[in-house]
Amino acid sequence: MDKNLISIDNHVFIKPEYLNHPHVSGNKLRKLKYNLLEAKKLNKKTLLTFGGAFSNHIAAVAHAGQENNFQTIGVIRGEELKDLRTLNSTLSVSKACGMQFKFVSREHYRHKTSKSFIEQLEKEFGDFYLIPEGGTNELAVKGCEEILEEVNEKFDYICCPVGTGGTISGLINASNSNQKIIGFPALKGDFLQEEITKFVNKNNWELVSDYHFGGYAKINEDLIQFINRFKKKYNVPLDPVYTGKMMYGIYDLISKDYFEKDAKILAIHTGGLQGIVGMNAKLKQQNKPLIV
Repeated sequence: MDKNLISIDNHVFIKPEYLNHPHVSGNKLRKLKYNLLEAKKLNKKTLLTFGGAFSNHIAAVAHAGQENNFQTIGVIRGEELKDLRTLNSTLSVSKACGMQFKFVSREHYRHKTSKSFIEQLEKEFGDFYLIPEGGTNELAVKGCEEILEEVNEKFDYICCPVGTGGTISGLINASNSNQKIIGFPALKGDFLQEEITKFVNKNNWELVSDYHFGGYAKINEDLIQFINRFKKKYNVPLDPVYTGKMMYGIYDLISKDYFEKDAKILAIHTGGLQGIVGMNAKLKQQNKPLIV
């Protein structure tokens, strides 16, 4: 078995993508790799992208831009957040990396992919290289195909959290036909099936939508307790938005005999740990247990 994997028990292993970079970690590093190369090839000086106030993607683009000599612009969902005196940890770190923000209303944000919206951004900021929300495009999928290595062919099931669908698409493309790829969506809605289908031509995958805990960034005390127990037992931190929900789902499915007996399961830890600080700030306000 790959010595770089973390063994949870004889059947479950974790690929710790969160250790691949101190700041642009996990699947974000994979998604940005070829996009940054393309931006340089096109001689772009500025990266522009979209996200919420606690977005791992926003933080990753800010760090990657700083490291690779790009100016960065983040179009942030939520006009009420524009008071820079109250920036949360994600936006504070991104700002420290030089990212410029444009806060837009949630209604306006829904039109972020429209031609008129992009043209208005070009008028305001000039020329830029556009990276979609969550970073998912064909170049991102190409980068995520590199998560799986030859040594990972021994696994029967490969599991990953799903946000915009880029990471699981890369895993599907890189998988063998005898492997089953299982995605655990972090948000409600069935639009992901169609999104993923745009990037893949295999059918050895499935989305298990029972573990979103109410929607994107929604959690409860049961999930918090699971995350804290997991870290204490295995010394592996889980974020509450993505990887915590995936691991909770994996163990619940194991208890329900979803997996074949003696099957080897590989869980992709996609990072996202920077979001714990912001989540704990919200939990503290609500007098709820914190993520340790």
